[in-house]
Amino acid sequence: MNKLYIQTNQSRLEILPQRGGIITSWRLQGQEIFYLDEERFANPQLSIRGGIPILFPICGNLADNTYTHNDKQYTLKQHGFARDLPWEVTHQETANQQKVSITVTLSSNEQTRAVYPFEFKVAFTYQIQGNTLEIGQQYTNLSTEPMPFSAGFHPYFLTTDKTQLKFEIPSQEYHDKITEKTHLFNGDFDFNRDEIDVTFKQLNGKSATVTDNARKLKLTLEYDDTYSTLVFWTVKGKDFYCLEPWSAPRNALNTGEHLSVLEPQATHTASVRLTANFF
Repeated sequence: MNKLYIQTNQSRLEILPQRGGIITSWRLQGQEIFYLDEERFANPQLSIRGGIPILFPICGNLADNTYTHNDKQYTLKQHGFARDLPWEVTHQETANQQKVSITVTLSSNEQTRAVYPFEFKVAFTYQIQGNTLEIGQQYTNLSTEPMPFSAGFHPYFLTTDKTQLKFEIPSQEYHDKITEKTHLFNGDFDFNRDEIDVTFKQLNGKSATVTDNARKLKLTLEYDDTYSTLVFWTVKGKDFYCLEPWSAPRNALNTGEHLSVLEPQATHTASVRLTANFF
């Protein structure tokens, strides 16, 4: 499996284009930011739990994993297909040691058209500069009809003690997927639960921060207007938590909620930034 690396004098990014264009590692000042489940990673049949999996053309799951387009029913599995397909490296910028980047691209093909009948090209540019990782995105509709989609990221952040995490999320409430109840959010989660899977929809800001007092690390996630939703997910006994920017909530391809619709030949650009500060 060909891992690619780009690095500056203080930061190194590891990318696997062949397995979903995924970032698998970001080391800053010698410390790893992301979690990676090595056992799952070793099995190419399993989705990767770690790094930053890409969500496209849906985030989350559809009701019964199906949707209808032009009176035809299609099956699309959770989070879409982008994280499972090989991406192509289309550009690299490594001349300036202060700021380096790599661009990976996914284009529609026979496999994608079977479950998502649109022609598209998606290009992501991963750039590291200082203590910031930026993911610039271009979504292009090459079809002759409007293309509905949602997109997002599923970063797995490494942590050693979840009780030492402090959250600042720009929302007063979340919806719990497991209990199907909505709760007020006061900045805390109950990490004694086997699994936490909650969605923040009513966002009133464009950034969220997590301070990990055990690791002495403050992470700031910034996102543009494309992103309407943040999802928090973790599993008891695992050294990760996920804070995921989504452009639309789950099942949006059926409900239309915050769904992006691109006109033919149009391109939508978006950006997500992650800044890490050790203290």
